[in-house]
Amino acid sequence: MADGSSFYITTPIFYVNDVPHIGHAYTEVATDVLARWHRQAGDDTWMLTGTDEHGQKILRTATANGVTPKEWADKLVADAWIPLLETVDVANDDFIRTTDERHERNVQKFLQKLYDDGHIYAGEYEGFYCVGCEEYKQESELVAGTGEYEGQLVCAIHSKPVELLHEKNYFFRTSAFAERLLELYETRPDFVQPESARNEVLGWVRAGLADLSISRSTFDWGVKVPWDESHVVYVWFDALLNYITAAGYGEDEEQFARRWPAQHIVGKDILRFHAVIWPAMLMAAGLEVPRGVFGHGWLLVGGEKMSKSKLTGIAPEQITETFGSDAFRYYFMRAIHFGQDGSFSWEDLAARYQAELANGFGNLASRVIAMITRYCDGVVPAAGALEPADERIRAVERAATERSWAAVGGLHIDEAIAEVWQLVDALNGYLTEQEPWALAKDPAKRERLGTVLATAYRGLGTLAVLLSPVAPKATAKLWTALGAPGAVADARIDRADHAVLGERVAPLEALFPRIESGE
Repeated sequence: MADGSSFYITTPIFYVNDVPHIGHAYTEVATDVLARWHRQAGDDTWMLTGTDEHGQKILRTATANGVTPKEWADKLVADAWIPLLETVDVANDDFIRTTDERHERNVQKFLQKLYDDGHIYAGEYEGFYCVGCEEYKQESELVAGTGEYEGQLVCAIHSKPVELLHEKNYFFRTSAFAERLLELYETRPDFVQPESARNEVLGWVRAGLADLSISRSTFDWGVKVPWDESHVVYVWFDALLNYITAAGYGEDEEQFARRWPAQHIVGKDILRFHAVIWPAMLMAAGLEVPRGVFGHGWLLVGGEKMSKSKLTGIAPEQITETFGSDAFRYYFMRAIHFGQDGSFSWEDLAARYQAELANGFGNLASRVIAMITRYCDGVVPAAGALEPADERIRAVERAATERSWAAVGGLHIDEAIAEVWQLVDALNGYLTEQEPWALAKDPAKRERLGTVLATAYRGLGTLAVLLSPVAPKATAKLWTALGAPGAVADARIDRADHAVLGERVAPLEALFPRIESGE
């Protein structure tokens, strides 16, 4: 079990220019669920998220809107990115912005060290640049434009024309780390997950690594290169460093030693930067590589990747305003195998909300609380002699606790929830089989009624603890109704089947109210 080991976990930092959609929220929630689970297991947990605010795209948008890039970024962080965390109930420990002084100052320290140690050199570069991706593209990553862009090469991701740039830049000797990277993937097979992502990364590195252009001199919105202020640091090189600048690199060595290395949760489209370039940068600086990089799949709507430019983007609040944040969190963590692409549909969301949350978990909670109120005046009964059916519930509680924690250790969020749901189903089946409402009519079966309700109450307490990282609002309400002490988020999740509960229940409103809307 856990107990105090360090667990530092990060989301990518998101471009402020993007409009937050459910794809961004999916990454935030997955990272938050893992952080909450570790926090509740007693680990020294730290979750970081934030925003990426430099680069040409942001400079151009800000100029078009008649404001400075910093003013533009401030507005977007306040109006879009902080509210996203509130919408989907993310309990991050830190929020870093690449315009933070603590970040810019220590990016320069890191860069200067690499330059002093010979890992950076001056050179010239010509290539096709996509401003949308803030990345030079290989010809294999470009397609022929159509419509207004006919006759031009466009980025396969953004469907917008690329620009042919010729620049004098500084380069990072990425190619020098190919052998060490292959050795890393070999000796730590779980460094890149899932397996499909690992295979892709191995393919890239075995095919040969080009050195990375890490500065720009054609615009000035970025961190200045410390030995040549006519250049700014390439936005990706700057952005990747957030994971260590937030953890104290360069100025708080004690904090840095406590936090680093981190587990990174990223979308698979930015896997190359995180699993190849980032560990190479750390190796060059003599720092430990990350704990691991997990590249999750894309959310698809109508078969297309979630995208603002292709009108498949759905704002998280479109879902939470109807179904609530707990249902949002539960649905995306349960319905999609973590690491694979997943299709979103309103019909599937509504069906799962009704069957699994309202009827499965919510109704179970309401029934147990109502029966203890009705048959025992709200006092939690003591269990008498346990029968095999009661023992089976205890066994399912133990298994759900142990197996869900093991699944979380492997970053298998959907599997962890599936293990917990074994207990939801077992308890519903137990009540149907034991019929406490029938036992209540027979005074001779009073002790048996008490045992059944005590067993169901105990199981409900275990469920409240186990589902707390996924559905924090509903489980907090349930915990209060169970009369349990303290907050459910403080109950040890790796010992959920031994949670200290209460002596008297309180009224419980419906955890997942019926939704009458057409959606």
